[in-house]
Amino acid sequence: MNEKKYSASHEWVVLDGNIAKIGITDFAQGSLGTIVFVDLPAKGKTFKENDVFGVVESVKAASDLYIPLSGEIIESNQALVNNPDLINQNAEETWIIKLKISNPKEFKSLLSKTDYDALPK
Repeated sequence: MNEKKYSASHEWVVLDGNIAKIGITDFAQGSLGTIVFVDLPAKGKTFKENDVFGVVESVKAASDLYIPLSGEIIESNQALVNNPDLINQNAEETWIIKLKISNPKEFKSLLSKTDYDALPK
């Protein structure tokens, strides 16, 4: 089973080898409300840890997405283009991007579910 970790900016990461699936937490989608648009990064684009990699827009607000790990985008979830509310339906399972990570040590600094749940919200 792959371990799931969390960032303080409300993204989750599941790592399988050097490939990370990244999405937003149930708390984040609940705070945003009904999601109406997701800005997805292009395949091949590279990011450093904590860079903004996209935007999620809802009927209430727009929120930047912060990448929790450095690496290169290998896939964006194209299903979200026509159905962004998939995130509202199951945020903890709906990935936004897949990333080939460049620094595995960064994963170790992310939060466990218990530590994430303990953050003030």
